[in-house]
Amino acid sequence: MQLEGLHHVTMITADAQRTVDFYADLLGLRLVKKTVNFDQPDAYHLYFGDEQGSPGSILTWFEFPGAAPGRAGAGMIHLLQLGVGSEAALDFWAQRLQEAGHAVQRGERSLRFADPDGLAFELVVAGDGNPPLRAEHPDIPAEHAITGVEGARAYGRATGDAADAGLLTDVLGFEAVGDGAYRLQGEERHVHWAYDAPPVDRPRPGAGTVHHIAFATPDEDHLAWQARVRDAGQLVTEVRDRDYFRSIYFREPTGVLFEIATLSPGFAVDEDPEHLGEELRLPAMHAHLRERLERVLTPVVNPRVARRERARA
Repeated sequence: MQLEGLHHVTMITADAQRTVDFYADLLGLRLVKKTVNFDQPDAYHLYFGDEQGSPGSILTWFEFPGAAPGRAGAGMIHLLQLGVGSEAALDFWAQRLQEAGHAVQRGERSLRFADPDGLAFELVVAGDGNPPLRAEHPDIPAEHAITGVEGARAYGRATGDAADAGLLTDVLGFEAVGDGAYRLQGEERHVHWAYDAPPVDRPRPGAGTVHHIAFATPDEDHLAWQARVRDAGQLVTEVRDRDYFRSIYFREPTGVLFEIATLSPGFAVDEDPEHLGEELRLPAMHAHLRERLERVLTPVVNPRVARRERARA
């Protein structure tokens, strides 16, 4: 039984349209689903990824309008790493981000920046085997497009904490690679995970922070993962149907919320693949709320749709 790398990462934003403009236009990802939070249906849940909405490419956001800025601390993810194909791509992104008013920091084969909510990202040259998962954007050459999520870094209790390592390596199948870093290898994709020493400031959930990280499993292994995590002494949820995948949730020892999500049915289950993310889709349990939700949710403009409409005009 083996996890298949990353499924998705979910964050919090204070402004849905600003988030759509940044990720689906400036960064060139595809808005693959516009839906609502299962637990708070008056809040948007937005999904971005490659052209197909493939696991391993997916970044998602809950919108809580006007949410105060959060601060990553112990037990929270503080940095997400996205892949690109080359150092020339890093040059492209440095220029594109700076021209849009975003500060960047160039490193060795990497480029750091923050999104409008303050969430930290690092573009890294992805040269160790992940098949590229690209979206299409008219202003972004395919050779420079983002190729998927490569990894995440969290603040632990202490770098390389033994309890954290036990859950990761003995239960979930991560490989320890040294200095608080791990690699989760699936049949086709992998993801990097690492712990850093936490800052002095106490963590504060809010805009610009990560809510949870999800790892992918073949559908047939999902219940076995639930049992395995429970048998390891972790408090794990019941299986929850998220329409596009099924999920279980638990916290690793430092407090980061982990999810294990199935690979199917995928984002095209309720929408034409050619028109992903163009209309508000509601979970079946909230379908009866459509009229009310369409009144209270601020309309979000999908840049891809806007470009298409301008071209037709």
